Amino acid sequence: MAAETTDISTIRERAERWLADDPDPAGRAELRRVLDQLPGSAPELADRFAGPLTFGTAGLRGPLRAGPNGMNLAVVTQAAAGLVTWLAAQGGAGPLVIGYDARRGSHEFAQQTARVATGAGRPALLLPRPLPTPVLAYAVRRLGAVAGVMVTASHNPPQDNGYKVYLGAELGGALGAGAQIVPPVDADIEAAIRAVGPLIQVPLGPAGQVLGDDVVAGYVARAIEVVTPGGPRDLTVAYTPLHGVGAAVLTAAFTAAGFPVPGVVPDQAEPDPDFPTVSFPNPEEPGAVDRLVALADRTGADLAIANDPDADRCAVVVRTASSEPDGTTQGAPGAGGRSGWRMLRGDEVGVLLADHLMRRGVTGLYATTIVSSSLLRALCAARGLPYDETLTGFKWIVRAGGGAEPLVFGYEEALGYCVAPEHVRDKDGITAALTVAELAADLKARGRTLTDRLDELAAEFGVHHTDQLSVRVDDLRLIADAMARIRAATPTTLLGQPITEAQDLLPDADVVILRTDSARVVIRPSGTEPKLKAYLEVVEPVAAGDVAAARARAANAVTALRTETAHALGM
Repeated sequence: MAAETTDISTIRERAERWLADDPDPAGRAELRRVLDQLPGSAPELADRFAGPLTFGTAGLRGPLRAGPNGMNLAVVTQAAAGLVTWLAAQGGAGPLVIGYDARRGSHEFAQQTARVATGAGRPALLLPRPLPTPVLAYAVRRLGAVAGVMVTASHNPPQDNGYKVYLGAELGGALGAGAQIVPPVDADIEAAIRAVGPLIQVPLGPAGQVLGDDVVAGYVARAIEVVTPGGPRDLTVAYTPLHGVGAAVLTAAFTAAGFPVPGVVPDQAEPDPDFPTVSFPNPEEPGAVDRLVALADRTGADLAIANDPDADRCAVVVRTASSEPDGTTQGAPGAGGRSGWRMLRGDEVGVLLADHLMRRGVTGLYATTIVSSSLLRALCAARGLPYDETLTGFKWIVRAGGGAEPLVFGYEEALGYCVAPEHVRDKDGITAALTVAELAADLKARGRTLTDRLDELAAEFGVHHTDQLSVRVDDLRLIADAMARIRAATPTTLLGQPITEAQDLLPDADVVILRTDSARVVIRPSGTEPKLKAYLEVVEPVAAGDVAAARARAANAVTALRTETAHALGM
């Protein structure tokens, strides 16, 4: 009992010190209510003060709540002060450009970041309204900014928010101009954040210059350059921004490129921080695209597209062979539990885009990550194009190859695609959607579909079936235990085949890779969620042109591989 009393007393003292320095009256009132509920609120208070949110290569991300272990005005003030101090220490000139989405607190956090920047004597430029993350990444390059900040939690739950940092050409170099930061910059900025003194002493200036719509128009004008002028445009598209900020920019881009305006899911069209129609605002989650598929059915759409809430990812949903364009559906359940539709995997969309660009004559480096399908490697080898693999994350993809060859395309299996690296040096769900539409319209003009093209690629290169084992945990120690287990007792076979290669990427990355002649498993903790992930792939040759039979064999093999992997991880 004495130890428990001491702990409550200690945490109360920390909370009182935080209250004295918190610049936000609402945050102070929130924390005071928690303090007033002690001792019953001790577990909640301890969680709020378990430690500060750590600034990593993905910046900050966490729940909206008062205290150091949450996203709030005090944490943002400290992060902004540390960032502008670091920028000054590097001798970086130029403005800081700031974007924000429509989540709770985003506009306020963006304005506070601008005030900290101007208080330190650095110009701050705010995007004119809640906009997609790719617009911010574009603006960093276009405006010659020293750095950019995007206030967003992407597809995290409604109660979260986040803070991502991009560098301009001066500090990021040619490969990192307009890209997210990589080590050791993250650790250096984190150290600068921790060195910030009392927040009441952080000078605040005006809330920066609010940019006009010309920056958005400039983004759209560059975005439509990803499609070839004069190509087929007869395509009916159903679209959802999932209550995020993508709709206005995507529809403007489609119109400017000559495509019909996509039909937008009505009750998901406007930004809404509560995300009321989805349980989780991620198009990959079960049920997230139910309304999109329903709209596509009603309108006889050729395909359906979803962005995540900050529109840097792009999901593509296609009709199955048994789905009728008049709105009736037959056959196996597809995306969202509806028959006749299915969501393409990120690997499928990535390979379709790469193949399309190659067929258009786009030469240069094609890149993906160690957890993505090996089919892109096979395409590049067959077509004599340079290829590279990186660690997960677009901060690595856009730096692929070290600059030896110009990057022309990069993708990751988590629905992220970069089809125009000189436009946006990050994943971009708007330009990806445009490029998918161009490919689909071209195929439609020839009486074919995206799935037809996937079958042609499978017939040529074999079926590359990918899937994922993803385990969400409440206790992060379970993930550490599973990684320790797979390292201590690495399987010697998978699917009855001997392991031909076992790689452990420590200390560079907490990743274990296992390979056989026809299968691969990549195991790693998620970088943004409390999940352990295993990325599975089986390559199945196509015999006598029977792609369907090869797909069935590959799917069965992946199911067995998932079971074996879960057993090896003890999960």
